[in-house]
Amino acid sequence: MCGAKSKSLVFIGLLFNCLEMIFSANTGFSLSVYDVTSRNIYLRWPKLSGASSYRVIATAVNTVGHPLLAHFSDVTLKGTLTSLIPDTVYAIQAEAIDKNGITLAETQIMQSTVLAAPILSVSSPSCDSIAVSWKAVYMAAGFSVSLMRSDGLGRMVKENTTDTSLIFTSLDPGTLYTIKAYAWNVNGIPGDDFTYNQRTSPNAPADVQVTFNSGALRAVVSWMPAEGALTYSVTASSGLLKLKCNTSSASCAVPSLQCGSEYYVSVTAYNDAGSSKPTDAVSLKTIPCAPVNISIEEDESGHLLVSWSSVNFGHYYVVFVKSDDGFEVHCNTSHTQCHFQSDCGFTYFISVFAYNKAGQSPLGDVFNYTTAPCCPGDFQAVLVSSDTVHVSWAPARGAEVYETRAVGWRSTVLCNDSATACTLSALQCSTRYSIAVYSFSEARGSNMSCASKYVATAPCSPEIKNISKEAPSVISVHWQSNNEEATYIVTARGEAGFWHCTSSGNSCTLISLPCGSAFSVSAIARSPAGQSLPSYSVPLETAPCCPNDLILTQVTQSVTNISWSVGMGAQTYLTTLESPKGQAKCHTLQNYCLLGCITCSTNYTVSLKAISETGLTSSCTYQGYSSSACCPSGVKLYRLGSNGIRVYWRASDEMINYNTDLHGSKGNFTCTPSSGLSHCDITEIPCGDVYTVVVSPVTDKGLKLTFCPRKIYSVTCSGSSVGMVIYRGKSNADQHI
Repeated sequence: MCGAKSKSLVFIGLLFNCLEMIFSANTGFSLSVYDVTSRNIYLRWPKLSGASSYRVIATAVNTVGHPLLAHFSDVTLKGTLTSLIPDTVYAIQAEAIDKNGITLAETQIMQSTVLAAPILSVSSPSCDSIAVSWKAVYMAAGFSVSLMRSDGLGRMVKENTTDTSLIFTSLDPGTLYTIKAYAWNVNGIPGDDFTYNQRTSPNAPADVQVTFNSGALRAVVSWMPAEGALTYSVTASSGLLKLKCNTSSASCAVPSLQCGSEYYVSVTAYNDAGSSKPTDAVSLKTIPCAPVNISIEEDESGHLLVSWSSVNFGHYYVVFVKSDDGFEVHCNTSHTQCHFQSDCGFTYFISVFAYNKAGQSPLGDVFNYTTAPCCPGDFQAVLVSSDTVHVSWAPARGAEVYETRAVGWRSTVLCNDSATACTLSALQCSTRYSIAVYSFSEARGSNMSCASKYVATAPCSPEIKNISKEAPSVISVHWQSNNEEATYIVTARGEAGFWHCTSSGNSCTLISLPCGSAFSVSAIARSPAGQSLPSYSVPLETAPCCPNDLILTQVTQSVTNISWSVGMGAQTYLTTLESPKGQAKCHTLQNYCLLGCITCSTNYTVSLKAISETGLTSSCTYQGYSSSACCPSGVKLYRLGSNGIRVYWRASDEMINYNTDLHGSKGNFTCTPSSGLSHCDITEIPCGDVYTVVVSPVTDKGLKLTFCPRKIYSVTCSGSSVGMVIYRGKSNADQHI
């Protein structure tokens, strides 16, 4: 059947070729194939005069299927038949069509598509080989696979096979290769090819070097780069422990190594094809661990023995002994103990290190050993007061705590402190004490053989019994004398200054103390042994000072403002204005006061009392005060012709001069009558306006009072030219201008 089918296909092809030759010879229209793939046939034809388009129909001869139809414009002389079936014979008919859809010419050919390309699966099982496999291709009689370096170097290797896999060997490691494969049919016609790029896996890195960092406990591994390697992996193995480091460079640091261990280090190269074989392992011995079980003992006075346990990979040991004064000695030995000289009062810090070729072990525990303390030196005792002595000394080697002991004929006082000074308080005044300082170490105990000193305390503090005032600025102070051969000094201390008096008895007098001052009075005693603590202070206050300046200002007809300067020591003030007509008082914390119910045109006596916080009072008198004249009453306005106004009032005193002010929107007017008159005329005043009228007394100094009431009058331009002006009322600012 396969032979019969092949013969029939050949016959059909010959028939079509004959028809094509006959039809083409008549019309000059022909069809040719310039390329064929498994899915496409590429055609071309000559331009035919009068044709507006071309139609191509492809029908599979040896396969059941629908014909493939394609249209092309008159300017297109090439066409591609796509989505065809691989390895299939097609009868292809081309028609030239005019603009009316009439076929002008046609031609036919037979053309077969080629086999489909095999789809490759490629891998590199080793650094010098590439394995290629594929699925079988329909109607394929065999396969051809070629391999060549992608950079063009070397020769191409080609293999023909009827199998579906191949392995290429003896390749270069880490090199990119281009693989091309195609299938052929029984006639030997090749099909489409398939191209794939594959890199061989890398070779193992060479020249592996390991550098150990003993301080950081890590190893830096380096090597020569392997051809085609993209990344590297370093493995450091020690028993079951594996440490890894990945990198794309030619070196890598492996951290967190353990002391006293041996590691085997290897490097593996990787690329997208796979990994190389690990390199031969390189041995790495780390630094030894820090020695343990360290013991320190003072086997005899002035000698220390340090011992420890041996450690793995420790070739020798070094012991460092550093005293607290900074001096350091060491011992180098291959044994597990060392001897050192020691001194009293020192703390020694001891550390032991193990060494090998890799370096020094990490720092282990640092131990300290303290020898017995020494006695303090440069011992001094200074009297601070009658019951307090300050004791100081130079630091004693090895001392952690000091005990200061003061022994008197009645009592013993102790002080424990880690500082090199101590204050012994609550000592008895005028007493002789034996004072010593002993050093103490928790590890070694105390040294009680230290020498002592004798110190006599100062006089006892006097006690003030009474303070009496002999005069406003003279004070007598009395105290109880409780010391022998002592001189007493009394001090009054305050913001005003210091005042002193001295006596060998039990009283003295302070003079010329200022007023309005507060003092703290205390006394001290002095003797050859020193000075006592001050006595308890007794408060003392002098009467407040009278203010120097006092000013009275009339605010209204019945109110006067009094202000004064601050009186030293005064907290409150009581001011009084007194006259036969009455009295006005004000008690205030301020230095001013408003006194009401003042009678105008009245003479007053002025007095002030300055009162301290505790009630001490100073009575102060000042020059008398006369209140201002009374404001006039019955103020009225009368016309004087068409442009004149008379202001009339009732005077409170015929001896007082007055001043009249009129204020309106069309102008302001003023007149001052002669002494004794109670009216005033203003001429040429505009009518048709509202005026505010104020009549005020004038003082002896020519000053016009400003607190008399204002009245509002309306001056109209109509009506009688002589008569009383209409009264509108008081101003909103009544009583004030």
